[in-house]
Amino acid sequence: MEPKKLRALIIDDEEYARKNLMMMLDDFCPEIEVIGEASGKEQAKALITASKPDVVFLDIRMPSGAEGFELLEEVEEKNFLVIFVTAFKDYAIRAFNASAVYYLLKPIDIDDLRVAVEKLVEANNVFGQDPENYVTYFRSLRNLSDQLLRNKPNNRIAISHTKGLKIVEDNTISHLEASGNCTTIYFNDGTRYLDTRTLKIYENILNPAKFFRIHKSHIINLNNLAEYINEDGHYAVLKNGLRIPVARNRVADFVKMLKEG
Repeated sequence: MEPKKLRALIIDDEEYARKNLMMMLDDFCPEIEVIGEASGKEQAKALITASKPDVVFLDIRMPSGAEGFELLEEVEEKNFLVIFVTAFKDYAIRAFNASAVYYLLKPIDIDDLRVAVEKLVEANNVFGQDPENYVTYFRSLRNLSDQLLRNKPNNRIAISHTKGLKIVEDNTISHLEASGNCTTIYFNDGTRYLDTRTLKIYENILNPAKFFRIHKSHIINLNNLAEYINEDGHYAVLKNGLRIPVARNRVADFVKMLKEG
């Protein structure tokens, strides 16, 4: 038996963009079945309510920028996933990553589309096990909206884990450690989570005024730093006594930052 296809809607005010994405999904993503399309917020809201999709491909310049996020706020049954299709670049990428949402930059690259759909299938399998995941997920979308449209500073990060999504305040993070192509996030209360994103992505997500990458495998929360020692090597000592190595090529920048603190 073939696996069940994910039922998708495409929402974009440009007809060419909708048709192009529909063609790409049809040609390269057999996991997706496009069941409808819409060009504006009100039409999209009615379509989502009527068709109950598994996923919505949503342009967030439609056309005002706020319209896509308003749509997500106003839909009553929030039990679908979203892939943003956007021309946003640069600073916005940090916001997308911090919210643990999937996005595609226009013009859409086929390889990026495949990766997004594969992640989507994984998330759909996990989210279906606990409806509470959708509550957390849409909270992360609201955080994203605050950052992109209202320029609110964001101290929250959404972490994907094996059972769904967790939103955390960044000041609850003690330190982070590379685990292959994944990242282990250690919290002040002693708990930890494994996220499938790399430490490099976290280096870009996290507030550089609070976090410092002291080693290719380690990022620390500077608020948890107790001391720096350079006896028998270079180490950052956290308030809980943990000693984490500082790479030689990062010592000068680290010490300079501490002195300018």
